[in-house]
Amino acid sequence: MPTDLPGRDLSQGSAAPNERPLREPGSMELDPSGDGVALDETRRLIASNKVEGTAVYDRKGEHLGSVYNFMVDKVSGQVAYAVLSFGGFLGFGEHYHPVPWKSLTYDVRLGGYVIDIDADTLAGAPRHGPDEDPFADPSYGGRLDDYYGGRAPTI
Repeated sequence: MPTDLPGRDLSQGSAAPNERPLREPGSMELDPSGDGVALDETRRLIASNKVEGTAVYDRKGEHLGSVYNFMVDKVSGQVAYAVLSFGGFLGFGEHYHPVPWKSLTYDVRLGGYVIDIDADTLAGAPRHGPDEDPFADPSYGGRLDDYYGGRAPTI
């Protein structure tokens, strides 16, 4: 098996380590073990609808919010921001905070994402309400990058 990293089989064309092909590459065939349901998760990959709603915690393990959705850069195809839903009760008073996707790490023990930010810092971050589209403003991505202190991909 040709490999460049342990567990990575280059002969299958996979860039993700330890993946096993379930169907021919490029095929639209459904998962044969899924009773006609297409795969939405593998060991390394997950469908967007399974990411939405995933809990987000700070480094101490305290719940901050959950992933509402995420923003994908149309040109690079990379996820630029995770939009966290934060605050509110039963959907009232809820607001959304885009955070750089690269600032999140998945913790299997918690079953959610961890970000190195506390609730007070997140509360002061650029945010928007449920009926607002801040990304329509071309400078919004720059304000996010300035707040989080890095140059995350801009939309």
